[in-house]
Amino acid sequence: MITPAFELTQDPDFLTIIIKVPYARASEFDVYFEGEDFKFYAKPYFLRQLTLPGRIVEDGREKASYNTDKGTFTIRLPKEIPGQYFEGLDMLTSLLAPKKSRSAKPLVEEIGMTKKSSASELSEEEEEEFDWEIEQTPYKESAESTLPVQYHYGFGNLRSGVFQRLQDELSDVIDIKDPDQTPVDERRRKRLAAEAAKFDPDHYLADFFEDEAVQHVLKYKPWWVEAYKKMMALQGEGHQERDTQAFVVFSEEEREQMRKFTNKSYLLDKRSRHHVYLGLIDILLAYCYEICVNEGDKNVESSWNVRKLSATLCWLESFTGIHDVLVSFGRRVLCYPLHRHFGLVTRAFSDTVMILQLGKAAVLKCLLDIHKIFGENDPAYILNDLFVTDYCIWIQKTKSKKLAALSESLQKTVLAKSDLGFELEELEAAAVLVQEEEAAGTGSARQLPSSESETSDSEESSSASSSETAGSDSDERESSASEDGKRNSSHDSLQEERTAPLTDYNGLRQGTNTSTSEVTGEKSEFSLQSTSVPGKLIEELGKQMHTAIRLSEQPEGLAAASCVLQEQEE
Repeated sequence: MITPAFELTQDPDFLTIIIKVPYARASEFDVYFEGEDFKFYAKPYFLRQLTLPGRIVEDGREKASYNTDKGTFTIRLPKEIPGQYFEGLDMLTSLLAPKKSRSAKPLVEEIGMTKKSSASELSEEEEEEFDWEIEQTPYKESAESTLPVQYHYGFGNLRSGVFQRLQDELSDVIDIKDPDQTPVDERRRKRLAAEAAKFDPDHYLADFFEDEAVQHVLKYKPWWVEAYKKMMALQGEGHQERDTQAFVVFSEEEREQMRKFTNKSYLLDKRSRHHVYLGLIDILLAYCYEICVNEGDKNVESSWNVRKLSATLCWLESFTGIHDVLVSFGRRVLCYPLHRHFGLVTRAFSDTVMILQLGKAAVLKCLLDIHKIFGENDPAYILNDLFVTDYCIWIQKTKSKKLAALSESLQKTVLAKSDLGFELEELEAAAVLVQEEEAAGTGSARQLPSSESETSDSEESSSASSSETAGSDSDERESSASEDGKRNSSHDSLQEERTAPLTDYNGLRQGTNTSTSEVTGEKSEFSLQSTSVPGKLIEELGKQMHTAIRLSEQPEGLAAASCVLQEQEE
C-alpha cells in the first residue's frame, strides 16, 4: 500500500483533510473517523491512521468530494467543540503516529511507584520552569577497566560506537578524532586549541576594514524576516499567537520529507533535553550564517559552512549554557569561513531569535532545509542520521512554550567581542593607530614634493640666468676668435699643406672635421701605424696629431684660434 500525500487545514467549526490519490479508483473508497482517529483507503492508497490534535464528530455535517482533474479527495469534518483550535496540523510526521505511542513510558519503572505519584511527576515536568543552564558536576577519576569506555554523542547523546564502524567515511565530516574514546571535556579542550591555532589576525582585520562584501550580504532579508514582521503586526492588533503559524508555509517537497520520516518517541532525561535544546540553537546559528552569506542560494560550500560552524555537528559538542553556544559559534565564524566578521555573528544571532519566536513550524522548515543540504552531500549525509532527522521528528512534538522560553533566554544573552578570547578590540585599536600614522605620513609626503618643486624652479631660474651669461661669454669668445682668424688668414694655406700628408697617408679622402673625429676615435691604431714612417715625418705627424686632437676636444671657434696661435709659436 502507498501512503498518500495529504495536508490539513481548519476553520472555527470544521477540519479539512485534503488527500492526493492520483489514478485511484474513486468509486471505491473508505473513510473512518472517530474522536481523534482518522483513516482513509482508496486502492492502492492507504492512510493507516492519523492521530488528530483535537476531537471530531459525525453529526451529518461531514462532507467529501473528489476532483478528477487534480486527483484529490477533500473531506470536511465537524469539530466536536466549535471554535477549538487544533495545534500542529502542519506537523505531519507527528500526526502519523498511532495513538498508543504518543506518550512514551519509561522502560524501567520502580515497582512501588503509584499511578498518582507517576502522574504528578509528569505534570511537574510539563509545568516546571525550564532552566537553560546545566548544573556543573566536578570531574571524578574513574577506575581503570579492562573494557574501553564508550562515550556518547548524537541527538540527545543517544549514539555510541558509530565512528568505530565508519571512521573512514566520517573523517571528512567531523574534526574530532576517535570520538568514541574521547570524553566531552577533552573534545572541548581540543576544539578550543584548534580554533586558537586557526585564528588569523590578518584575515580578520582585512574583513574588518574592507567590509563592502559583508555589508552587502547583511542587507539580504530571508523569508523569516518578513514572517516575523507580519507576526509582530498581528500581535500588535491583538490577534492570538496561534494565528502566526499561517506565515510559515511548507512546500510540497517539504511535506514529502515529513511523510517519509518514521515517527518515534525519545526517552530523554532533563540533562539530555538541555543538550538537545542548546544543540538546536547551535545548528540554527550556523544555518542562519549560511543563508545570509549566500543570500539564500545553495552551493557546494553550503554543507561545509553549516557543519563547520556548528561545534555540535563538527566536534560533537555538548554545551552547558546559551552563552557557551554563542561564544563557540562566534569563535568559529572568525576562524573558518570566507567572511570573518563579527557583524555576521550578531546577524545570525538575531535571525535565530526570530526563528524561535515564530514557533516550531519555522524551526522545522529550517531543519528540513538542513536535512536536504546534508542529504545531497557525501559524506555529510551521515549527520542526518546522527542529528538532523531526529531533530525534525522531535521538534514536531515540542511544546511551543518551551521554544518561547528558549527564545526569550537567548534574546537576553549578551555576546561581546571580548568573550571570544582573540583580543579583537586590541587588534582593532592597534590597526586603527597604524592607519592614522600612515595617513599622517602620507600627508607630510604630499607637502614635500611642493617644496621640492619650488627648489627646482629656483634652480631652473638660476641655471637659465647662468646659461644666458655663458651664452654671452661664448659669443664674445667667438667674435674674438673670428677676428684672430681674419688677421691670420695668411696661415690657412700653410695649415692645409701640413695636414695633407696625414690625410693622404691614412687614405682619408674626407673633409677636415671627419678626418679629425676618426683620428681621435682610433688614436692607438694610428700611433702604431705611424711608427713605421722614417725621418722627420714622425715629428711632423706627431705635431699634426696633437693639433687634430685638440681640435676635436674644443669648440670650433676656440680650436681655430688655438691652432693659429700654435703655428705662430712654431
